[in-house]
Amino acid sequence: MLNFYGVYFFKGEKNMIENAYAMAPPSGGTEGANPSSGLLGILPPMIAMFAIFYFLLIRPQQKKQKEHDAMLSALKEGDNVLTSGGIYGTIRKIKDDVLTVQIADNVKVKVSRKSVSDLKDKISKGKK
Repeated sequence: MLNFYGVYFFKGEKNMIENAYAMAPPSGGTEGANPSSGLLGILPPMIAMFAIFYFLLIRPQQKKQKEHDAMLSALKEGDNVLTSGGIYGTIRKIKDDVLTVQIADNVKVKVSRKSVSDLKDKISKGKK
């Protein structure tokens, strides 16, 4: 069956399309509109999500980074350290951002200050 708009319909399909138009939201105007469908409906969940991310992810990471930076700035000769590569050693010399770390008798390596991941004394205290 061909309708006025030139579209073919099968038997009973015309009623389904008319029902779909009847169920559509009102067009234009704010009369009868759902207030939660606007910006004010979206804003509170977005703020809640940001707060959750801040307190569960961002803030703890910033705190951990500050503690690590303080530990790096407090390094001194004689400290036992763990590098990010997994090497344990003792700091023998500090020059700017380069540390000379002794890892065995007569074996010294130069590493960046930022490659130190933790103090060995702090690690052994945490295991006890």
